[in-house]
Amino acid sequence: MATLSIQLPSHQSVSQTNIRRWNELQADPRFARFDERVETDRFGRIIISPPPSAHHGSYQFRIGVLLSQHLNSGRVITECPISTADGVKAADVAWASTACLRELGSKPCFERAPEICVEVVSPSNTSEEIREKSALYFDAGAKEVWHCAESGLMSFWESIADKPLDASRLCPDFPTQVTL
Repeated sequence: MATLSIQLPSHQSVSQTNIRRWNELQADPRFARFDERVETDRFGRIIISPPPSAHHGSYQFRIGVLLSQHLNSGRVITECPISTADGVKAADVAWASTACLRELGSKPCFERAPEICVEVVSPSNTSEEIREKSALYFDAGAKEVWHCAESGLMSFWESIADKPLDASRLCPDFPTQVTL
């Protein structure tokens, strides 16, 4: 099998286009009725995925609660829309510090990633898909990207090129296993 590499534009060069497209989608009343997850690709095309399973949502909720307990000076955001070099992607869970929130404001789509972005891995996700999404979050400014396996096992990353950390540096007391 041949490997294909694509060169994405810089995150900064596409951010305003992503934000404009996201605002269009937010203003469209047809999308207000969607239960599905909506993201965009680098061309502004809409990507619709089925809503996550109850199991997936339970992990999102539990991770959000734990983040709130361990990092109380910021805010937890689920389904957080983030402008990336490959369109707008929705982190399952994100944590943004108070300073980050002041910078990002209350926009419907963040121009850069909050400090922590979490992906809850679903059975339909490939490891390459999670790796690519993680790389996009890092490129958009995330300090850490966390992965929650279907078993609740957590992995913490400062770079997708390195090995996972033993614990988060931003939230060192976060458990390595999330239980429901």
